[in-house]
Amino acid sequence: MESVRLTEGAAAAVERDVLGKIRLTSSSNRNVSVQVTLVVLVALTVVTFLRMGYGTVDLVQATRQALADFWAMMAQPALDPPYGAGHFTWGTVLESAVITLAITAITTVISGIVSFFLALAASENLSSPAVSNVVKGVVAIIRSIPTILWVLVFTVAIGLGSEAAVLGISFHSIAYLTKSYSESFEEIDAGVIEALRASGASFWQVVFQAIVPATITKIISWTFIRLEINFTNAVAVGAFAGAGGIGFQLYQAGSRYYNLHEVGVIVYVCLVAAFVLEFVSVRLRRRYILND
Repeated sequence: MESVRLTEGAAAAVERDVLGKIRLTSSSNRNVSVQVTLVVLVALTVVTFLRMGYGTVDLVQATRQALADFWAMMAQPALDPPYGAGHFTWGTVLESAVITLAITAITTVISGIVSFFLALAASENLSSPAVSNVVKGVVAIIRSIPTILWVLVFTVAIGLGSEAAVLGISFHSIAYLTKSYSESFEEIDAGVIEALRASGASFWQVVFQAIVPATITKIISWTFIRLEINFTNAVAVGAFAGAGGIGFQLYQAGSRYYNLHEVGVIVYVCLVAAFVLEFVSVRLRRRYILND
């Protein structure tokens, strides 16, 4: 096979298509596109700051005050006097954190199970083109709407409470994981699937003997990524949906009691919870993925 030598000015991305041919794609056009995109984003940012109405606000004084507030929040966290005001106890804060983690776990489990079956229908190599396009179109529409709006919809439909938060977060999470899972399924070699079908394997035998073993690591990785996102969403919608949890206490401390020291405690609890989730996910990946 002749070797292909690439000049410095025209670096090429090499892909092998289904016919086994080598396809060379110049990266110069892509570099130009990236540069143009960055220039446009910078220009929009500069224009936004120049046209922003600051009114009579003294930016220097406002910056100093913001830094002072940040210092009070992060360097002097407290629930009790002299900094705190006793609005919360460590017991209520930790209980709220557990509620938020429970909402996170429930939404991730629900969305993971539902997304697996929807991803099978959305995969072009496992489903018909019509069904695949319909499922992909529906989840794309759902995914384009922010989680907070879905929580709003379910809050109006079923009222305030943790149920609205769970349904709203799960709805968007299902759309996210369906896309991620289906793309992983579509990367499976078509020859393996055809060989199993030719040998008389049923649809579910193909799924559990070819699809799942080949993509389990990606499924687990995507699920843990969504777990972390769901925790962030659960904190954000805790007050908005009336679901309680650590997000509701964060809202009370900052918007009702105006106590930055109590806000600092709650922020640190959120950081610890996020660290625990990351630690657990890393340990599970090392045990069940890297050592597989």
